[in-house]
Amino acid sequence: MSITIFHNPNCGTSRNVLQMIRDTGVEPEIVQYVKEGWTAEGLKALFAEAGLTPREAMRTKGELAEGLGLLNEGTSDATILAAMVEHPVLVERPFVRTRKGTVLARPKEKVLEVL
Repeated sequence: MSITIFHNPNCGTSRNVLQMIRDTGVEPEIVQYVKEGWTAEGLKALFAEAGLTPREAMRTKGELAEGLGLLNEGTSDATILAAMVEHPVLVERPFVRTRKGTVLARPKEKVLEVL
């Protein structure tokens, strides 16, 4: 089975999900998106696969999203998406993609839906 995890090694949930995947005996493709960055097209596709909007996939913990005004009710998805491209850490993590589907693995047990 082919598995891709969009991973941030600084995140405990992301590390736990990576271990859950490895515990199945599969070594996933690991995309360290904070280093590699995102494209708007790539994010749109990922969110569509997971059935999420940019707002639903945005990491609101910390001060960055609030400081950029992204938590305001009227902020458009296009604005949020552009901010995510500029600041990759604004994307909640981890996303996991398999042939069974794509999920935002929060809580971490959500990854079991696609393994």
